[in-house]
This record gives sequence, structure tokens and C-alpha cells, in this order.
Amino acid sequence: MKLMALAIVVLVSTVACTQQADAPKPTAVAPQSSARDQAPRTTGPQAIETRIGPLEFTHDFANGYPTDATVEKLYDERDFQRACQAYLWSLPAVSFASWQRGITQGLGAGNGQIVAILSYEARRGILTANATTPYYLGFADLSSGPLVMQMPASGVQGGISDAWQNNIPDSEAPAKYLLLGPGQKAPADVVGYAVRHSPTFNIFLGVRLTDTDPERAKQALAQLQVYPYAQRGNPPKMEILDSGTKAWSGLPPRGMEYWQRLDEVIQREPLEPRDIFFQAMLRPLGLEKGKPFKPDARQTKILTDAALVGEAMAKANTADRRFAGVKYRPDAHWDFALQLDADNPAAYWNLLDERASWFYEAVGAGPAMAPKRPGPSSAYLSAYKDKAGKWLDGGTSYRLRVPPNAPIKLFWSVTLYDLDTRALILNEQKIADRSSRMDLRRNVDGSVDIHVGPKAPAGFEQNWIPTVPGRNWFAYFRFYQPTEAYFDRSWPLPDFEQI
Repeated sequence: MKLMALAIVVLVSTVACTQQADAPKPTAVAPQSSARDQAPRTTGPQAIETRIGPLEFTHDFANGYPTDATVEKLYDERDFQRACQAYLWSLPAVSFASWQRGITQGLGAGNGQIVAILSYEARRGILTANATTPYYLGFADLSSGPLVMQMPASGVQGGISDAWQNNIPDSEAPAKYLLLGPGQKAPADVVGYAVRHSPTFNIFLGVRLTDTDPERAKQALAQLQVYPYAQRGNPPKMEILDSGTKAWSGLPPRGMEYWQRLDEVIQREPLEPRDIFFQAMLRPLGLEKGKPFKPDARQTKILTDAALVGEAMAKANTADRRFAGVKYRPDAHWDFALQLDADNPAAYWNLLDERASWFYEAVGAGPAMAPKRPGPSSAYLSAYKDKAGKWLDGGTSYRLRVPPNAPIKLFWSVTLYDLDTRALILNEQKIADRSSRMDLRRNVDGSVDIHVGPKAPAGFEQNWIPTVPGRNWFAYFRFYQPTEAYFDRSWPLPDFEQI
């Protein structure tokens, strides 16, 4: 009987427990505490070590406010870091503004006037200019009204870019262009015009001669016209300004002048949506649209330092590129200088580091300068190191052996540039390049040895490019109308090798 009674009690208890477990009821949640909450709190100022030095807080870092001195330090560091990145971002626009300033104020060109850059001295005003091809270029400000550019039907090929050096699409073929600035509407009658809209008021106009006959090329150039649309009824005669051998500079400046050029761009050009945050980052440093640029002592110090460090970053970003697919071949140090996708050129302007690597040392960027297949274009490889992986040095002698059967329809050239100015190397001989169009000494197998250094090796004087001790340099190898062996990279290009 006792056992039966016990069994009944257990059964009832089990059912009761089950019913209680199934029945909903309010629950109390015990307060959770993390290791951070349980950590003992310290009293009094505490400092932590960081890559920008010690930072002091009223208590420990988690529970303390930054001291007044640390607050100032953090704001200064924030603005400095932003300015360094703004340097890389703004290189295309500052380079454009500096080039325009050199052409208009340095050489005295008028609005839209084409300038002939022909001499060695004149070419040194342009970043990585070609040493042989004649340049005919100019700058125009559309804020006073639309402009007409008449491109001859043959013998001349041109291009137009905006103030960020972005090519204006479909502006290279022979045509009569009507160029409109931001907010400007096309007139009712545009018959006979190829209407092109620029996203910026300031634009660049560049042409090159394509006819190999000097007389025909001269005649084609005489048909080139640039004039205000308002004067279309009686277009003025085109007067090309010959720069001669006058020294001038279109190179981006250093120090505070760099930011002055950038402020000019900010004040005169519309704000692109992709650039909103960069301009927001510059406001605490005194660069703001619609306001005068008058930096105080703190801002001047930060901007001066950032111009220096920003350029150092740009130099590293160019001379030691770390982008995917940048190497022409894995067996040498030649890089693709311009990593623009010819099939989608607009995407290039969203690539901060890639575009900074090009515009630190060069001007102009378009599909024809970064081809993906054979055609009427040119391709660029750049080199900064020798075969041993050492930086190219003006006091060292090198040999570059150009293999036979170069993948070109027209010609190849190798050109040396001064590392400081990124302009043609300055030597007494005024020689910066050698090309397959020249009378070069060739090896038995058809290869060509280009010699680079302070002294010409005996018997190779015509193959020599002089360098200056103490002046470092880099090189461009250009392919004019490259063929398939360039694109599939089956044609090797060795490194510069010390001799």
C-alpha cells in the first residue's frame, strides 16, 4: 500500500511539473555583465601609446574623455590625414590648373588660342612630354560663352578634356564642334555642329599632326579654327602662338601653392557628386566653395606638411605601383603606366590610387592611350628600377636591350624623365629619347642596345641618352600603333641593366 501511494504521488508530481513547464509564465532575465563592465576603473589621467604618439584621457581609454591637449592633437591629425588623401584625389585637377596657368600666364596664350610646343625647352614645361612629336594645344574658359572648334577633315587629330583631364566623349574625330559649359543650352539651330557638353567650364584642346608630309600637315593645321560661338558670323583668323624656346612651367607646384591651385578649381568649377566628401574634408582647412581661402597659422602648417607627405605618397604610389595587373610581364620591372579600361574609360575616374599614379607624372588620359587591341593608338610602359631592383640613378650607366621585331606598326621610343620635375631629362646635349625612327646601331640579331648614363660608350654614341649624376630619372617605353604581340605580352622587354 505504501509503495502504491508513493507511485501515485510521483505520477501526480510529474504531471504537475509537465503542466507547469508547458504553461506560459513571465520570466525574469538576470542582468548581463561583460568583462569590460567588470574591469576595475582607474582614477586620474591615463595615456595610451599610438602611432601618432601618446594620447591622454581623464581616466582609462574606455572610460575617459580625451584631455584638451589630446583633443587638439586628434583634430590636427584628422585634418592632416584628410589633406594627404585630398592631395592624391586632386592631382588631375591641380595638374590641369597648373598647366593652364603656364600656357596662359607663362606663355601669354589667349582664351582658346592654340600654342605650338616644338622645342626641347618648351616641351620641358609639360609632364612626361614626348621628345619628338610636335604639340599643338590650348586652354579655354567656357564661362563667358560657348566655343567653336573646327577640326580639319584630314591631317590633324585632336581631343578635348575637362578640368579633371577626363576626355569629353566623341571629341577626337574631324568635325565642327560646339562646346558648351555647365548650364549652357545648345542654340535652336545646331545644323553642321557636333554639340559637346563639358562638365567643367575650363577645358583643354589638343591636336597632333597625322600627315607625314610636312607641307600637307602645315596646310591642315592652317584649317584649324577655335573661336567664340558669338563670332560665328565672322570667325577671327586663327593665330597659333609659337612658344619658341621660352622657359615656362606647367608642373604642379609644391607647398601652399598646391592648395592655392586646388582652391581655384573648387571656386570656378561645379561640384561632382563623387567629390562631395573630399570637399567636405577640406572645409576645416579653409578650402570651401564660395569662401576666400585664407588659412590661419594652424591650417597653413597642416597643409604645408600634407603637401609634402601627400607628394611622397604620390611618388611611392607611382614608382612602386601595387595594383592588380600592373606588370607588363613578370620577368621585368616595366609597368603599364596608364591603367585605364579603353572599353569603360569613365570608370577610371573613380579609381583614386590608379589615377593618382598616372597624374602625378603625366597629363591627359584617354582610350587611345591605353588600348586593349590593335588600332590607331599608342601604349605606354614605365620603369623606375633596374634589373637588380634598384632605383634608376643618374650617376650609373645602364644598357636596355630592345629585342627585335617590336610589336609596332609605326615606331617605338624610349624616353627619360627627371624624377624631380617629371619633365624631359635636362642634360647639356638636350637628348632625352631614342627611337626606332632614328639611325641606331643594331646588333646582328636585330636587337638594339640603348645606353643610358653620364658617358657614351665607344661606338654607341647614336644609341646613348645622357644622364646627370645626382639627378635620378625614370623611363617611358612607347609603342605607336601596337600590334598583337604587345597585347598578348609575348614580346619581352628586358630591364635596364647596370654595366
